[in-house]
Amino acid sequence: MIVRIDVGGIDDLTDWARLRAMLWPDDDATSHRSDLGQFLARPESAIGLLARDSKGTALGFAEAVLRADYVNGCDTSPVAFLEGLFVIEASRRLGVGRGLIEAVEAWARSKGCRELASDALIDNTAAHAVHAKLDFAETERVVYFRKLLEDAPALS
Repeated sequence: MIVRIDVGGIDDLTDWARLRAMLWPDDDATSHRSDLGQFLARPESAIGLLARDSKGTALGFAEAVLRADYVNGCDTSPVAFLEGLFVIEASRRLGVGRGLIEAVEAWARSKGCRELASDALIDNTAAHAVHAKLDFAETERVVYFRKLLEDAPALS
């Protein structure tokens, strides 16, 4: 399969938002399109890549950002962090995801990164398997907690 991978831009918003809505269905394509506007405003610290077939059909996307804060399991800074990776069902296991990751790796190297990190929900075993196939090494498992705070009492 011939696949072209390009940096996402304004002309890609419709396809990109549609693919995002498939990966993250809690928001619709309209909401994702709005988020992408903010994403595109950070070209120095974020990248979105789209994979297209020879007819121009969008097959998948990857998004990554630079992080200078502590990234679980990493030893260097900055770290390129994979925020999302998605390939449509019909194009999986054909190297599209690997091509997207290789493009993210090239971008990360160009930004001075020595590590590419990612995360997945603890019960998302399909994502764990994809990460392993793409040569990521699991570093740790974390459970996050929160506590809601009541309003502070008024000071007299």
